[in-house]
Amino acid sequence: MGRNPTVSKAIIPSIIFVCWGNICRSPMAEYVAKKVFASEGLDAHITSAGVSDEEHGGPMDSRAQSVLTAHGYPCSGHSAHQIDEAEIMAADLVIAAEPRHIQMMERMAPDADNLHLLRDYDPSCNPGTSLPDPWYGSADGFEDTLDAIEAAMPGITDAVRSLSRTDARSSVR
Repeated sequence: MGRNPTVSKAIIPSIIFVCWGNICRSPMAEYVAKKVFASEGLDAHITSAGVSDEEHGGPMDSRAQSVLTAHGYPCSGHSAHQIDEAEIMAADLVIAAEPRHIQMMERMAPDADNLHLLRDYDPSCNPGTSLPDPWYGSADGFEDTLDAIEAAMPGITDAVRSLSRTDARSSVR
């Protein structure tokens, strides 16, 4: 007598940005992505992590936070943590700053097929290009890192958009 309507559940992709200590590059990418995705109406669960645990529990580097704030990216409440196998395997996309980060995560999660380099999403970069690490330099280095993250964001946005349409990871480059 009654009908059971089919309920369609939206697929919300999970993205993790990864760098060494999770205090500079990966949280910068996380907060840029959150703002860009919101402005594009793109729903995703976005976090960041490090391959190392040396900064565990620490805040974002103050220089990174200053540069993000100066460019209109809200960023607060960050606490660094180390990525683990479960986190890697649960994510749709794990986007690393450097090839060595991917190598470390491949050792943690040998079956992972979701590991990518951030700058591979920037068509002006050669494949395998690392995201500059501003840690050892001045505030200008953080500006350069932000520029590189912003240049990759259209490609990342397109990849996440394709994930939003399908639950098959293989559709993402």
